[in-house]
Amino acid sequence: MLSHTLYTCAVALQLSLALGNPTFSKTDIDILAGQHVIYSYNYTDPKPPQELIDLTRAGLVGGVLLYDIHVNDNTPAAMKQLLDAYASSPARRLLQKITGKKTNFLVMTNQEGGTVFNGVPGHAPKESAKQIGQSSHPSEAGRQAGFGAAQSLKDYNFNVNLAPVLGVYREPGNFLDYGGRSYGNTSDRVIRAAVPFIQAQRSKNILVSIKHFPGLGAAKYEQNTDLAPVTLDVSLQDLKNIDTATFAAAIKSGVDMVMPSWAIYPAVDKVPAGLSEIWMKKWLRGKFGFRGVTITEAMEAGSIVPFGDVKTRAKIAYKAGNDLILASQLNVSEGVEIRQTLAAAIRSREIDLSDFMDSTRRIASLKSRTWN
Repeated sequence: MLSHTLYTCAVALQLSLALGNPTFSKTDIDILAGQHVIYSYNYTDPKPPQELIDLTRAGLVGGVLLYDIHVNDNTPAAMKQLLDAYASSPARRLLQKITGKKTNFLVMTNQEGGTVFNGVPGHAPKESAKQIGQSSHPSEAGRQAGFGAAQSLKDYNFNVNLAPVLGVYREPGNFLDYGGRSYGNTSDRVIRAAVPFIQAQRSKNILVSIKHFPGLGAAKYEQNTDLAPVTLDVSLQDLKNIDTATFAAAIKSGVDMVMPSWAIYPAVDKVPAGLSEIWMKKWLRGKFGFRGVTITEAMEAGSIVPFGDVKTRAKIAYKAGNDLILASQLNVSEGVEIRQTLAAAIRSREIDLSDFMDSTRRIASLKSRTWN
């Protein structure tokens, strides 16, 4: 027992040195780990479960993802509960002490446009990405859609849009095209529509995540990473010239977050992009110079089931280079399990402390820029 106590103290001391601050307690480490986890819950009523409110008030929740099932006229008040709970939590004080940033709670959804992929259903943008890309003036259509998306999200107290999709679809009716999720079948068409969509949202202080790096445009209709492993045999030349060209343009223009794909691209690595240090660190951070926050796709996705249970997957994803882990299984317990796993990995030094604090600072910077 004594040796365990001494070891815990040693880890806390090492963490404090990494932070440049006084010694941090076990609770502080739990709080910091919690800032790296996005939770979800399974309620058709938008009011979050009391467990999630309590965890947020304790500083153990970094943000929440909502789907269209959560959204109705009561959503703004429901999200205000979580925003207020976080504002009074020790997480805000701790992050301000460490980073100097005044942080806020992240409230996310997918407002891509159209009738299928809008977290706030029936609201702008009512045009799908495909319709925007096919318009006579895709840049202006993308810009107006971005303004519309930003207002829709603000009306319901959201501050993060996990959109747009930057995939360049290859075949009519394929995975991205059948739902109208791709702006076009050329990189130029996607860039012309998507970059103004991003810029318009950011001008209204909505944080934006582009997805699914390096792109799902080559996925066939049945290749859904939510359901099963997906391998995309795209040549290295096409990955460079077609798929990642859209991400490079968006990053150059300014973007807050990047969500990687769970597909495997054998031309670069044998594991899913979101679990790959080659993709996340060498390409995204190195080649494209992205300095913002990275966020995983759903941790329960069928495509990554072969890599272990959700705890194992979360650690692999984090060590690969993901700042935020998305627990989107629609239950609070998944988020709790992932947070506890990250905290334990910090204490055991399985997660490098210096890298962890760099990641925490990126998250704090992101959370200081929300409109609410």
